Amino acid sequence: MSLEISSKVIEPIRQTYDQVARHIGEGKPASRYQEATIGLQPTTNFHYRPLWDPEHEVYDESRTAIVMKNWYDFKDPRQFYYGTYTIARAKQQEVAESNYAFVEKRDLLESISHEVRQKVRDYLVPLRHVEWGANMNNCAITDFGYGTAITQVTMFNTIDRLGLAQYISRIGLMVDGNETTSLESAKEAWLNNELWQGLRHAVEDTFVLDDWFEIMVAQNIVMDGLIYPLMFERFIDELSHEGGATFAMLTEFMTDWYAETIRWTNALIKVTASESDANIKLLSEWTIKWSDRLTEALMPIGKAAFAGDGDVAVNEVKQQLLERLSKQGLDL
Repeated sequence: MSLEISSKVIEPIRQTYDQVARHIGEGKPASRYQEATIGLQPTTNFHYRPLWDPEHEVYDESRTAIVMKNWYDFKDPRQFYYGTYTIARAKQQEVAESNYAFVEKRDLLESISHEVRQKVRDYLVPLRHVEWGANMNNCAITDFGYGTAITQVTMFNTIDRLGLAQYISRIGLMVDGNETTSLESAKEAWLNNELWQGLRHAVEDTFVLDDWFEIMVAQNIVMDGLIYPLMFERFIDELSHEGGATFAMLTEFMTDWYAETIRWTNALIKVTASESDANIKLLSEWTIKWSDRLTEALMPIGKAAFAGDGDVAVNEVKQQLLERLSKQGLDL
């Protein structure tokens, strides 16, 4: 007895959702990232304008001076939507937790000199307040921004910044044997120490910017582009040379996170700048404005944190940032 099983190919009526097909073309299959991103934001049939801002719709392209024909031209090179984002962060957190547990189990901070630990208290722990400001700014961008391709990325960034602030706080607690001394002194420094007032002033000024894309440039591109290479790369490297290599292990999450973040900020600037000369002009003006402002704010911190060549380090980091953004199409 023989048994023959025939197979049939059933063609789907359509490959993806209508709002996705309008962007990628009819009959083309879509990735999960595209289906979780493209066209999700409402564009029509709003019931009423916000009472607190009657000049704009709930989702309104005119909330920024940047003009795009299609806000979904930007694609996150990481292909992050909720599923892939949470999986990636879970893996990173697992590594970070392993590092922190190893340091605590072996009491590795006990072998580090008091001078190195004091540098961490003075120049690293206060950055938890910068991360809180970044959390606020990314939340504002998510609120006022246009297009899910951008606002979901900044929402992920909002969550990340809270986690980064917590990791920095945890380092402060570990340095002082789970006492809050470092956290309290960092707060006092952030509020009253002259060293930090320029940066604090700049952070607080970003809270009242009207244009959400300028907040994006000031926070995620310029501020991060200066602070992370300066403090989480160069400063940590200096601590390592002074016997504090353990702190490189405790800040590995920060350096990996920043390397990943550069990918989508570069892509965002490149796509936005390629849209028009007007966008290039505006993005360049914002970049120059905030890079000058934040370089001046970071200069006293750099001079204090680095032995003798802090001003050189700050200027080199600024130059690297401007060169990177110039490659994305800005006129700097």
